Amino acid sequence: MYLIVGLGNPTAKYEKTRHNAGFDVIDAIADKYGIELNLRKGKAFCGTGYIEGQKVMLAKPQTYMNLSGESVREIVSYYDIDLEDLIVIYDDFDLE
Repeated sequence: MYLIVGLGNPTAKYEKTRHNAGFDVIDAIADKYGIELNLRKGKAFCGTGYIEGQKVMLAKPQTYMNLSGESVREIVSYYDIDLEDLIVIYDDFDLE
């Protein structure tokens, strides 16, 4: 199972800001593939479904960005997800 996590901040203050780009992408994926985010796993709202025949879990951590690792770690550990199957969507980019 793939875990696709969209990072963001859980309060209305951050809605429609770049800080919630990860949440917005998860919502778009959920809408496109009919996946309901109706599960509460630890500190995240989650939903499971299929994308192109692959089982996925979508997650929106309900901790703030700087603490999102806590939520992600709980899900990865509980479902024994390989890190190669973890996709994290966030509002920044990586430089070498």
